[in-house]
Amino acid sequence: MNIVNTLNEKLLSQIFNDDATKTISLAHYQYTAFMYSQIENSIAVLSDMKANKSYLYNGSVAKELALSANDNSEEINSIWEEEIFSKIHPDDLLDKHLLELQFFNMIKSIPILERGNYHVSSRIRIINSSGKYIFIKHRMFYVSSLPNGSLWLALCLYNFLDDEFSLEKPDRAIVNSATGQIIKADNQKSVNILSLREKEILQLIRKGKMSKEIAGIFSISINTVNRHRQNILEKLRVNNSHEACRIAELMHLI
Repeated sequence: MNIVNTLNEKLLSQIFNDDATKTISLAHYQYTAFMYSQIENSIAVLSDMKANKSYLYNGSVAKELALSANDNSEEINSIWEEEIFSKIHPDDLLDKHLLELQFFNMIKSIPILERGNYHVSSRIRIINSSGKYIFIKHRMFYVSSLPNGSLWLALCLYNFLDDEFSLEKPDRAIVNSATGQIIKADNQKSVNILSLREKEILQLIRKGKMSKEIAGIFSISINTVNRHRQNILEKLRVNNSHEACRIAELMHLI
């Protein structure tokens, strides 16, 4: 999926400086993930962006989803838990990755000490051991950032829902657990994030055209062009046109 390529590049291309305390911190968060799997009976996935690997801890949920291995822990050489992803409904998997891209871009602008207040929360459909889709609650936290702001460790949790829901589109949001603030997910699919005109303008920006030139090509005002440019940055959750072009290319929008 193109959105996975975008996320993968953003996460793994961060700058990771050597830090002697990370070994201790990793062990601490590995134990935290293990305890979540035991206390909540969840599947807990701790992903290490620096090493590009994950540590999986299986609670009782794993057995219901036919994911339980001989051991209740596993180490994989990827930040993506592909075995779990293969069981998620394709629509929900795309929505999950889109929300996590939104979350990544948002969390990078938040002071390091406040990042732990935020997490992703969603309902996703996963195939169970009987071959039927059931709703699972998914949460994702960035549990450790380095002093330079790079996101080092992420924790994903998969739990049974407390209540029953009909098989409809799951709710998705970014939650601030310290204040109760709910930030709704973008509802647009990746291919529909940009309008046709926004794609046309972004293609011209990629070719090096300035706002005045673009305005002349489309016979519109510079203010209109600038408004389109701002909308593009907001929709793709980026800070500049260069980044917008790169992300749009990765998502095959242009």
